[in-house]
Amino acid sequence: MTYSSIQADLEQNINNFTALKIDEKLALLWFVYTKMGQSITPAAPGAAESEIAEGLYNQVKELSHQEQLEVQRNLYTGKNTLISREYGSLTENTKLLFWYRLAQGMESEVIIPMPKKYELGDNAKQLLGNLESMDFEQQITFLRK
Repeated sequence: MTYSSIQADLEQNINNFTALKIDEKLALLWFVYTKMGQSITPAAPGAAESEIAEGLYNQVKELSHQEQLEVQRNLYTGKNTLISREYGSLTENTKLLFWYRLAQGMESEVIIPMPKKYELGDNAKQLLGNLESMDFEQQITFLRK
C-alpha cells in the first residue's frame, strides 16, 4: 500500500465514523477501547496528562448514569458545557486517555454501562473490522481525529 492509499483509507474510515449516529459512535468507541485500549494508553508515555484526564473523569463519575451519557453525547455534538470546554482544552493524547478511562468505568459500571447484548449496526461493525486491521499508528491517528 502506498502512503496516499493509506491516507485515503483513513479518511474514508473517518467519514464513515462521522456518518454514524451519536449513540453508535459512542458504542463503537467503547468497543474500540475495550479491544485496543491496553495499547492505546501507553501510546505516548508521559505525554498524556493523566492527572487532568483523571480529574475530568472524576467529574463525570459523580454524575447520574443518564447525565454521564449526556456528557458523552455533548462532547461529540460540541454542546457548550463546562465539561465540554474543559475537554476541549485537553491535548489529543489526554483526550485518548480520558475516553479510555470512560471505557474502563463503563466496564465496572461506575460510568453508564453498555446495554446488555448491544450489537453494533452493520456500518459500525464494518468500521470496527477496518480499525482492527489497521496498524497501531493508523488506529491512533483515527482516534485522535
